[in-house]
Amino acid sequence: MDLDVQVLGLGDDAVDYREAWERQREVHAAVVAGERPPTLLLLEHPPTFTAGRRTRPEDHPLDPGGAPVIDVDRGGTITFHGPGQLVGYPIVALPEHVRVVDYVRRVEEALIGVCAELGVETARVPGRSGVWLRADEPGRGIRPERKVAALGIRVSKGVTMHGFSLNCDVDLGWFDRFTPCSIDDAGVTSLSSELGRRFTPADVLGVVERHVSELLAWAPYDATPDYEPRPDPARRGPRVELVRPGA
Repeated sequence: MDLDVQVLGLGDDAVDYREAWERQREVHAAVVAGERPPTLLLLEHPPTFTAGRRTRPEDHPLDPGGAPVIDVDRGGTITFHGPGQLVGYPIVALPEHVRVVDYVRRVEEALIGVCAELGVETARVPGRSGVWLRADEPGRGIRPERKVAALGIRVSKGVTMHGFSLNCDVDLGWFDRFTPCSIDDAGVTSLSSELGRRFTPADVLGVVERHVSELLAWAPYDATPDYEPRPDPARRGPRVELVRPGA
């Protein structure tokens, strides 16, 4: 079955996080009931911090800059959503042969493909979820290993919720207000920062839709080779939460 892609709001039409969360719940219930096809919601949010179930009080930003900090029911710790970041919520029933970790890897692979098509080389870092760029080689710069896309999901009754965020042209200063995903030995970047020209969420919308749709068609794929593994400083495991049937 084809993925039904819905663009809820970009730019000046950015969608309040709580409103989008309620929309997710409505779509999730319909997919669980078999009343609608698998769905991908794409949108931007106004500045918002979201705290997953493993967020500690000390993980919260001391100064959130006026942005709300919202406790959510996904796995993982704290992250930021805001203008210039494309957020995607795939709400899909997982086939029996696709485990939760396999699903996460498919979403990562889709975003790796998006970055490659736009001219940015990325890969996974075992031990840490998301999509990453290598640290600069000695003598060529001082930028650390850095994340361009983050993931945080929930699976309930066999159907996914929450999803990914791709930093297109987001103000990276927001990430200085906290430690993203509690990882304090790496950085955060954006497509615009890496490519030296502006890429908005609207600019990458079609590329993201195509790559995510391809990977969530569940066909076999060749995975991009990983970078070197890194420990999770918080030792909390990947940002994945499985809610048992009936939850």
